[in-house]
Amino acid sequence: MSTKKRILFIANEMSPYLELTDFAEIVNKLAVKANDSGMEIRCIMPRFGVINERRHRLHEVVRLSGINVTIDNDDYPLVIKVASLPNARLQVYFLDNEDYFKRKSVFTDEKDAWFDDNGLRTVLFCKGALETVKKFGWPPDIIHCSGWMTGLIPMFIKNAYKKEPVFSNSKIIYTIGQQTFKDKLGSDFLKMATINDYVTKKELESFKENNNLAMFKGGATYADAITFGADKVDKKLTELFSKVKGKKVMKYDAESDLTDYLQLYADLAK
Repeated sequence: MSTKKRILFIANEMSPYLELTDFAEIVNKLAVKANDSGMEIRCIMPRFGVINERRHRLHEVVRLSGINVTIDNDDYPLVIKVASLPNARLQVYFLDNEDYFKRKSVFTDEKDAWFDDNGLRTVLFCKGALETVKKFGWPPDIIHCSGWMTGLIPMFIKNAYKKEPVFSNSKIIYTIGQQTFKDKLGSDFLKMATINDYVTKKELESFKENNNLAMFKGGATYADAITFGADKVDKKLTELFSKVKGKKVMKYDAESDLTDYLQLYADLAK
């Protein structure tokens, strides 16, 4: 049996596929560095329509076909695609849905208007990512979530998925990044995030403002460790999470060679 530590990166952006903030490149470098250090790595992100399938050589993973995500009593099918990260022997999995991810822009339309279904897209991605890991049958030691869109994942794992064997030993790291939008995720966001009553309203308290800051706050609240992924992070988040009793917290360091992250992975996976 392999003794390699398994690290799962879940992100809404990762270089070279999508670069919305500077942390996209850090996710890439972290995955490569962890892989080179002998860890077993997998990555999951949405297959937004701006990601060129031909250029990045994405192809469907037939054995993972048939995943349906239920949200508010509606089923949403996912197609799982995969690509090999350039210059590294590790795989990046992309969650695709014809109606919600394939559009040719990420979070706003051609007039820069916020998509009114971004809340649903967020719940779909977070739940879909965890359902994909279940289908893998690949229990990660560490799940490193980054990007506001992954904010629900730590809460889902600690509540709705707490009895799933694949996550029974997983430790979660959440990276707080820079705010990238001022819009709301919609009045029905919290209802959808209960994922058919598997999550309670109390467990969603951190997300009640349903905006960018709330997604970071909720992700960090339920994570086992917190890192800061930008030098310009909202002051409220800095004050709230710079020191949290019982949690490892890592401040942003622009000059870091990322070995501090690898040490964090090793410490949490003991």
